[in-house]
Amino acid sequence: MNKANDLSVICKNYRKILFEKFLEVGQGHPGSVFSMLEIVVSLFYKSHIRFDESKKKFKDKIIISKGHATVTLYPILKDFGVLSEDDWNNWGKKNGESILRVFGNTSIPGIDATSGSLGHGLGIGCGLAYLYKKKNIDKKVYVVISEGELYEGSTWEALLFAAHHKLDNLNIIIDENSLIILGNTDNCLKLDPIKSKIEGFGFEVIEVDGHNLDELDNAFSKKTDKSKIVLAKTIKGKGFSIMENKAHWHYWNVINEKDIEICRKDIE
Repeated sequence: MNKANDLSVICKNYRKILFEKFLEVGQGHPGSVFSMLEIVVSLFYKSHIRFDESKKKFKDKIIISKGHATVTLYPILKDFGVLSEDDWNNWGKKNGESILRVFGNTSIPGIDATSGSLGHGLGIGCGLAYLYKKKNIDKKVYVVISEGELYEGSTWEALLFAAHHKLDNLNIIIDENSLIILGNTDNCLKLDPIKSKIEGFGFEVIEVDGHNLDELDNAFSKKTDKSKIVLAKTIKGKGFSIMENKAHWHYWNVINEKDIEICRKDIE
């Protein structure tokens, strides 16, 4: 399947259709979804997550630990033919039969872990990566976490585990947009310098612009014999002027016609 077209066009299209879907569903977490869109588009469309076209299955695993943003994967899974058109089209419609929800779960094809409680996804990813390495199974594991999950002790326990076992088949992406639902992380509980703290564990840490598709591709392509952490600097609500860098757009808000038109013009 040749899906590596102009990825910037693909990202813009996904922003359009996800925005319209949020309008239709009337709920969700747009700030976090639009923050990580380029990250997952790069992973899937540049074949870092390998796809078996004949079986309509992905060879590698992806876990969205920031589970409220799992819907970012839904249009990608639809376009790869993993998720049915009916499930996508009926999502959010009154009396519509669809398996899609605001949070992902393993009943949805292509979703590898049920998530939502922050701090759990990395531990799941470590367990999978450890199993695959122990049994010499050729599978990679990608885990997307929010920097807010660095407030969770379980995340640091998982980092210790990954570093100790040198899980070179594990790739951790930290979506660092400097905001959580309560506000700016510097004001809530300062996390910086994240990079030097994580490097102290012995990880390969690569800092990138999380909206630069070339930088993301290069980071995911880099070979290392250690667990790799991509520290992706992003903008919450990227692409929409009324949402960018706004903590309250962590959740969907009541939106008037004027702001709807502003959003649509932003992504023309």
